[in-house]
Amino acid sequence: MIAYLNGLITHKTPTFIYVDCNGVGYHVNISLYTYSRLEKLEKIKIFTYLNVKEDEQSLYGFFDDEERALFILLISVSGIGVNTARVILSYMTPEEVRTAIIHENAVALGKVKGIGPKTAKRIILDLKDKVIKETGSEQVILLSPENNTIRNESLSALIALGFPKLVVEKQIKAVLDKNPDISHVEDLIKQVLKQMN
Repeated sequence: MIAYLNGLITHKTPTFIYVDCNGVGYHVNISLYTYSRLEKLEKIKIFTYLNVKEDEQSLYGFFDDEERALFILLISVSGIGVNTARVILSYMTPEEVRTAIIHENAVALGKVKGIGPKTAKRIILDLKDKVIKETGSEQVILLSPENNTIRNESLSALIALGFPKLVVEKQIKAVLDKNPDISHVEDLIKQVLKQMN
């Protein structure tokens, strides 16, 4: 398997890039999360996963190895193919996906296009123990303090209300930086909405 590519980005879109490695151009499918991390880069070391089918081979790229590990876990779930896994990692950051799985937040996963309630529950059932084991208990604590849960729930609610994810993330961060003691989702949402008016 190709573990990673190290080269120049010669073409860039939100869903795929071309990476030139010593004169050979690789078409690499990416998530929006990876795109957001490499958008301003010209040279990259990108971790990869080679998906082999009878009729085609496709290469998927990840900004970091954590995203690739999560992608591999997701496609191990029955009914989750490479494209669905990429959609999940485009809609949510790897940290948000892990937090949703660990906290059994099927509602957050179910908001992803193509993921119904049954599939969301299957992802949680199949992957919770694996995610906890991979993350390690210390990191799980870091991923799931009360503040982070409030942040994720508020983000999901505001996206459901139709606000753009990137805008909402910035506003939530700004509110929490000013008011780190906020302990209720509704209070955080109200403060964010006030800032956006």
